[in-house]
Amino acid sequence: QLQASGGGLVQPGGSLRLSCASAGSIFGIINMYMGWYRQAPEKQRELVANLTHVGTRNYADSVKGRFTISRDNADNTVYLQMNSLKPEDTAVYYCRWWSPWNDYWGQGTLVTVSS
Repeated sequence: QLQASGGGLVQPGGSLRLSCASAGSIFGIINMYMGWYRQAPEKQRELVANLTHVGTRNYADSVKGRFTISRDNADNTVYLQMNSLKPEDTAVYYCRWWSPWNDYWGQGTLVTVSS
């Protein structure tokens, strides 16, 4: 239902912007939380950033000041702007949209930070 894109190979200190859009219409989208998770090799999936339905943003301590989550209501797309990337940011990034009634995940997009 969700399509994530924008991953790739970037050098340390570089930037990437991830996008997450719905492949179809989603009922109640205006009330959904939207977020980005990541999973590095041999590590558990962790929440990177989320955006509540009223616009509150929350970030993992490891990305505060470097990553920004945003939402474009016109085309129902959520973005994750990632700046000052570090090798430890290397992971598969997943988007998730959820509410008390629905829970959607994207397929994941690989971000590799390496020189």
